[in-house]
Amino acid sequence: MYLFEIVTAAIVILSVINFVLYGVDKARAVRGEWRISEKTLLLLSLFGGGIGGLFAMILFRHKTKHASFMLVNALGVIWQSALIVFLALKG
Repeated sequence: MYLFEIVTAAIVILSVINFVLYGVDKARAVRGEWRISEKTLLLLSLFGGGIGGLFAMILFRHKTKHASFMLVNALGVIWQSALIVFLALKG
């Protein structure tokens, strides 16, 4: 059961980090400052932070017109949720 808890904790932590990064990037965009790279946001969304990225897109209204961001965050949420359910049922 430890694997379930570790994976779930990792996804939660990465989602919080990703949520914060989206918020920081939005604030910097409004102020015309240096931005967080799209590659960083997309990779974090795909590899653990999809839920945080999706919530941040909605809450901050950030990157919502970019199909790639919608797709990557949706894929991240789907596979990360499936992994958590799989591990919960296996354990």
